[in-house]
Amino acid sequence: MKTLTRILLAGAATGAVALSFAGSAQAGSTYTPALAASFAATPTFKAPEIFGTTFQKDPGHDFTKGVHSRRDGILRGWITHIRGGKAEYEPIKWKKDKHTEGYFVGPPEGDVTAYASPIAKNVVFLSAFGCKPSSAAMTVDRRTGLGNKKCSRAALIKRFKTTERPSLITVYKGKIVRVQEIYTP
Repeated sequence: MKTLTRILLAGAATGAVALSFAGSAQAGSTYTPALAASFAATPTFKAPEIFGTTFQKDPGHDFTKGVHSRRDGILRGWITHIRGGKAEYEPIKWKKDKHTEGYFVGPPEGDVTAYASPIAKNVVFLSAFGCKPSSAAMTVDRRTGLGNKKCSRAALIKRFKTTERPSLITVYKGKIVRVQEIYTP
């Protein structure tokens, strides 16, 4: 009986993924078979705590060898610079405040904890504020506080060239393959 339930749940999950891709295609997004293949090829990584109060470590990363890519996984961080399709980013943590709920902070001045990776051509950018720079509408999953509006690579580059936005940054094979904004008022 347990095996049958697992098979049914696995089939339902596969169907849901297929329907989401089909829905993307019907909604006029940039869905392509190559994009579907890239989703299938990217493994699922364990996401960090969204409002974690410590910086995520990257064991084995040698910061004395210049700014280079982080190992595969998801980093709670923000992009600090973008040049020529390559993004520099750093880890962030949530700092509680006496007068507000809190805010995100990066490493202290002089800390060399930074990474740089090319932005994949088929990067998935999930915005918390819409795709246009002037968008003020929230596009957030209210349960998680994470952006859920799929935007283009160009929108990602334009947004992060002008501001640091807290995000979950997924790196795979040395490239940034997904950026999901964290909503902060």
